[in-house]
Amino acid sequence: MTQPKLDTSPKVSDEVRKTTCYMCACRCGIDVHMKGGKVAYIEGNRDHPVNRGVLCAKGSAGIMQVNAPARLRAPLKRVGPRGSGEFEEISWDEALELATGWLEPLRDKSPEKLAFFTGRDQSQSFTGWWAQQFGTPNFAAHGGFCSVNMAAAGIYTMGGAFWEFGQPDWEHTKLFILFGVAEDHDSNPIKMGIGRIKARGARIVGVNPIRTGYNAVADDWLGITPGTDGLLILSLVHLLLKAGKIDLDYLARYTNAPVLVNGDPKSPDHGLLLRDEQGRELVIDRETGRLTPFDQPGVRPDLSATHRHAGITHRPVFHLLAERYLDEKYAPENVAGETGIAAQKIRALANEIARTAFDDPVTLHREWTDFRGETHQTMTGRPVSFHAMRGISAHSNGFQTARALHMLQILLGAVETPGGMRFKPPYPKPATAHPKPHCGVTPGAPLDGPHLGYVQGPDDLCLTPDGSPARIDKAYTWDNPMSAHGLMHMVISNAHAGDPYRIDTLFMYMANMSWNSSMNTGGVMEMLTDTDENGDYVIPRIIYSDAYSSEMVAYADLILPDTTYLERHDCISLLDRPISEADAAADAIRWPVVQPDRDVRGFQSVLLDLGHRLGLPGMTREDGSPRYADYADYITNHERKPGIGPLAGFRTGGDGRGAPNPDQLQRYIDNGGFWVSHIPENAAYYKPWNRAYQDWAVNLGLYDSPQPYLFQLYVEPLRRFQLAAEGHGDRQPPDHLREQIKTTLDPLPIWYAPFQDGHADPVAYPVHALTQRPMAMYHSWGSQNAWLRQIHGINPLYLPTKLWQSHRFADGDWAMVTSPHGTITVPVAHMAALNENTVWTWNAIGKRKGAWALDKDAPEATRGFLLNHLIHELLPARGDGLRWANSDPVTGQAAWFDLRVKIEKVPAPNQAQPAHPPLTSPVGKGPDTLTWKVGQ
Repeated sequence: MTQPKLDTSPKVSDEVRKTTCYMCACRCGIDVHMKGGKVAYIEGNRDHPVNRGVLCAKGSAGIMQVNAPARLRAPLKRVGPRGSGEFEEISWDEALELATGWLEPLRDKSPEKLAFFTGRDQSQSFTGWWAQQFGTPNFAAHGGFCSVNMAAAGIYTMGGAFWEFGQPDWEHTKLFILFGVAEDHDSNPIKMGIGRIKARGARIVGVNPIRTGYNAVADDWLGITPGTDGLLILSLVHLLLKAGKIDLDYLARYTNAPVLVNGDPKSPDHGLLLRDEQGRELVIDRETGRLTPFDQPGVRPDLSATHRHAGITHRPVFHLLAERYLDEKYAPENVAGETGIAAQKIRALANEIARTAFDDPVTLHREWTDFRGETHQTMTGRPVSFHAMRGISAHSNGFQTARALHMLQILLGAVETPGGMRFKPPYPKPATAHPKPHCGVTPGAPLDGPHLGYVQGPDDLCLTPDGSPARIDKAYTWDNPMSAHGLMHMVISNAHAGDPYRIDTLFMYMANMSWNSSMNTGGVMEMLTDTDENGDYVIPRIIYSDAYSSEMVAYADLILPDTTYLERHDCISLLDRPISEADAAADAIRWPVVQPDRDVRGFQSVLLDLGHRLGLPGMTREDGSPRYADYADYITNHERKPGIGPLAGFRTGGDGRGAPNPDQLQRYIDNGGFWVSHIPENAAYYKPWNRAYQDWAVNLGLYDSPQPYLFQLYVEPLRRFQLAAEGHGDRQPPDHLREQIKTTLDPLPIWYAPFQDGHADPVAYPVHALTQRPMAMYHSWGSQNAWLRQIHGINPLYLPTKLWQSHRFADGDWAMVTSPHGTITVPVAHMAALNENTVWTWNAIGKRKGAWALDKDAPEATRGFLLNHLIHELLPARGDGLRWANSDPVTGQAAWFDLRVKIEKVPAPNQAQPAHPPLTSPVGKGPDTLTWKVGQ
């Protein structure tokens, strides 16, 4: 019998090109296998510090992004009405001449009339620099509607937060607690970390209304009521304080708990920290009993001592903290009803935290020296670690909730100690080390400084001389003073209303604002197409760049088509969002492993070309020639200050600080697409106070000088805004905001009910409604990916058992879901592991017909849907003559998760509602079957 001849070792590839994934924000290392110059398949890079070879479904499906039928193919100029999707292809010269013709008069006369906002592009340091060179104050990225509450709360409180700022000590933690974690964010590192700690027998607790993903593998799950996480956290603080289970030595040494607070109610500095002439915080030294700066050698700050002067007693922060949180209103029995977590469960969690932290500490025998000059022989930590993201931050109380969680970690002594949370370089950085926001506009010149930053008080707000907002998104105003990432979600509605002023050109990159990235989606589409009494568009010009034919494309006047991530250079920089781990600083690149087969260009290179055509100083030499040939040239040769460029590795003369190296990009390619510098062992913990770490960071260029600081349990800038609201100072808030500022900008963490509860009748709208991203998707591009669509092709609305049974739902049923803003009709499904008053769905699965090259009958366009149709950027009117923003009053972060709805069973329609008319797509419809063979 003749046996068939089988090739049991087929040729997999003829070359492997190593680069960085772009299918989510993890920035994992990937091996791209090539055959005949084309991508054959993608796997994880085993040498990469982020993923160590692990790759998820998204990363593997990157090949489908490079071959997606939805890819844009050439520059486009609108020829039909805006929103029609009618375009003609034009050349790059024509496209850039058109853009230059629109933008040049603005720069010469009114730079603020350009609003330049970018989505999840991961190159904010570059795009922000471009906008600064143009001179417009109107720049920000997507953080204002994503997670600014978590980031800003962390920076102001302790100099960093979770995710890109820090991570659990996976090697030593014994109790890992997750609050509201989005499953698409940092997914490979978290999955790997959870696997490691479960293998060691460590415990995992999930606090989330929805039990999926990470929560599904947790040892315990608390199905909390949305928007009440802060109340639960403060109840845990209450119990730990009552039991004395807090790290007093850590608090005295490394936080402002012992710093004295001005107690004179008649003083304009009432509630501010006492300082000496050099501005250093003052404490009472336990040894001498004297008032002294916190950072002096030999000082032992006293947590309990007070200072009496001129008849006034000034108390330390710790007194104020204990007085507030020992209040019985935070007792578990008094918060159980609001949080949906039984008092017994809250006490059990507090007991587990206390036992793990104080009965089972971790001690490493490593000598280290602190910023006061004291040498310690060991490093002892509390092995409790936390992680949180959008689930707790996307509420109108999210900033203070995130601060409460950071405070809880600090009270335990579980930040930057073994077993707790650890910062990732370039963090930690105190808020005072970051720039302040700038808004000084001079026609024909760059802006007077960086757009985004961390205000320290009312004097840093972005206001014009008459007190009106200087920015189109109203960031850094009395409405939301500490909006560190801007308010991208408010740009279109403010521009349409001409409030605070009219703009001329809206320039956006990879931000699907006409669909899943906007609240009030239907209203935004109308704003983008609305005309004035002369028939002119209210927003006169819209330039948009994307790699794919998204819903937003149809609403632009000029399309600048981007490449896919395997066709361009990118820089994952220490100036922006690097790939560092807690034990090492690291950055990375992407590079063109394949060449585009379409007439497209990398957006960053296009910006440099456009900048030169406009004569922007950072992009144009004195002789008028372009300073940079393309983005690769910029990455190599740009310097923010002498010796510091976008990439820290392989610089001339060494890593970190050094002159540009013409071979730098090739060195990265040869090294697998990344660079890493490991932190010395004696510098790995206590980073804000560890002399060895501070010196290492200075040598690497992360700091210009050592910058030790105290964790800010009491955040003084918040008190400065309260003082203004109380009538102190020259800059005063409008009267209608005084009470809001006094209440919500509290220097110690507080909890208040989400604003939606006071604007939408909780009896009429008794159900909470949430969205979250699945692990297999990131941004809206994931749900047009042929492989990933097979995992999530539709998104039912999941109902808990209580609602499922009370409404008599059955498999295959549909529901009408109504909020104060709108109504949708959608398919439903039953889910038992869900908070009993909460419904939810996957985010961004639903697509508009005609977009993304999908068939008009694709399940994403017929059964898929968005909760965005139910959410408005403004809260429902409550009879006070004002329309309040649906956002956090401190940062302006969009309060996506405050949504309340009512539900009723309805007959199944032929498709999900609302059903918008199909878009005309510039790329048409993709083939019914995607097949191709790479190589032989």
